[in-house]
Formats: sequence, structure tokens, C-alpha cells
Amino acid sequence: MNNNTLDYELTLFDRIEVIKTVNKQHDLEHNSYLSFSGGKDSTVLHYLLDMALPNNRIPRVFINTGIEYNDIVSFVKGLADNDDRFIILTPKVPIKPMLEKFGYPFKSKEHALRVYQFNRGTNANFIKKYLRQTDYDGKYVCPKILLYQFEKQGQYNYSHLCCQKMKKEPIHEWQKVNKRPITLTGMRNDEGGNRQRLGCVITDGKTKKVVKFHPLIKVNEEWENEFITKNNISLCKLYYPPFNFKRTGCKGCPFALTLAEQLDTMAKYLPNERKQCEVIWKPVYEEYRRLNYRLKNQMSIFDFLEETK
Repeated sequence: MNNNTLDYELTLFDRIEVIKTVNKQHDLEHNSYLSFSGGKDSTVLHYLLDMALPNNRIPRVFINTGIEYNDIVSFVKGLADNDDRFIILTPKVPIKPMLEKFGYPFKSKEHALRVYQFNRGTNANFIKKYLRQTDYDGKYVCPKILLYQFEKQGQYNYSHLCCQKMKKEPIHEWQKVNKRPITLTGMRNDEGGNRQRLGCVITDGKTKKVVKFHPLIKVNEEWENEFITKNNISLCKLYYPPFNFKRTGCKGCPFALTLAEQLDTMAKYLPNERKQCEVIWKPVYEEYRRLNYRLKNQMSIFDFLEETK
């Protein structure tokens, strides 16, 4: 047995034991559900749970927001056809009217939140700090090019609420009705961002009860790929050629750092979904293009089609 195989086996054993331990302590069978996105990580966790807890009845809950890739929805429905643990929810309000009412994502959740707060008259120190240009940590300072969005209240309808309205609220309602307070996710530390600081088991600050469990938090992509290969696991077709997606998530999301690359791939292989993105996220895409930001030098699919007539 070489070192790579040994590392894989040790990590597999460790993750299975962690799941078993948390199950004994918190009865995952009756208190938890798997937040299933249809992506690579949640698919791996779906199969890992069955290894650790054979014959478990933990629900796999997928939220079809209307901005999931069509192939992701088809993949989840295919699993649900053969496994009644899969549950598909839909938000009460469709994506477009929700955005028009509560605001569009713009740049990042941090920035969109600040615009949302500014529009509602907030003048707290965190707004002032975000707008200052002298802070040493530029990561949390408004870019100069976007300061215009804080000149007049209500002029720019941006907010951080898209995920809240389309995903968190439907699942919280389902959790309450079904008495499933613990969320299992496929989050991993090596994905970067705030996930780097996440622990395996998360408790509520007030009640001290477990609210989230991230069994894959310590594994890397190399381990995941080996797990998929060794167990002959099929992922959604978007992870294979010619698409070769690394991540899925909401299609065309303006928060995505790789938005331009996503749209280019969609224009080539998923043109109808690419058009849908232009309709859903139109106000944001237009502003990105005006600013030459994130969609720098990239025309809309409709402009492209017009040019090619």
C-alpha cells in the first residue's frame, strides 16, 4: 500500500468515525437533513453518509430556486426517482419578482449588504468604515469606482438577500415543520473564503445546540476525486466534458468571481440558459458592463446574436 492509498484510507476511516460519533451524540437519523445542492460535494456526502450509517433515513433536501442549472435539476430528479429520501422544495416567490422587490446581488455579499443598509437610512459606523478609503484592509473597503452607489438612497436596488429568500427561508420553514434542526453540508475548508475558518460541528451561540455538521470539512479535492473513482459514483453531467465545471451553484450569479468564464461556457454549450441569465440578472449585468467590471469586454448574448445576423 503506497502513501497516497494509506492517506485516502485513513481519511475515509476518520470521516466515517466522525459521522458515527456525531450520530451517537445527536441522533442524526431523527434530527438532521442533508442540504443537497446536486453538486460534487453534496453528492459525495450523500454516499459517505450511507457508508457510515447504513440504511439511514436522513432526508436529502434540494431547493429548486429557478436558477439552478437544468442538468442539476434533472440529476436530482433522477436520484429522487429511485430514492424517496430526496425531497425537492421550491420558494414561494419566483426569482425575478423576488429580486425586483428585495434587491439584486452586486459585487459581493458584503457590498450588497452595505448598499441595502444605506438605502434604508443606516448611518452606523460599519457603513462609514466601508466607505472610507484610508483603511489598511482594502478587502473590506468600498472600491472607489462603486462609491457612487452611496450618493442617493434608493437609487440602486442591490441587496444580500437572494440566498436568504430563495434558499434559507424555504429550508428553515421545512426544518421547523419536520423538526430537523441539524443541517449537514458538503462544505470543505480548502474551498477558501470564510469556509477556511469553519469547524466540523457548529453550535448555536445562545442555545449551544448543534445546528450544522460539515463532515467533509477536512477533506480536499484530491480525496474527493479518489472517493468518487473508487466507489464508481456518477456526478451531474456538468462535471464531465465538454462542460468540465468545477462548481455549479446558481447559474449566472453576479457574486461569482468567475462569472465571465461561466457565461462563456454557457454561451457555447447551454445557450438557452445563457439567455435566461441575461433576463434574470439584466440590471446587474448592464452595470457590470458599463463599469467594465467582472464582465469586462463581454457583450450580452443578445448583442452577440444581433451581430451575427
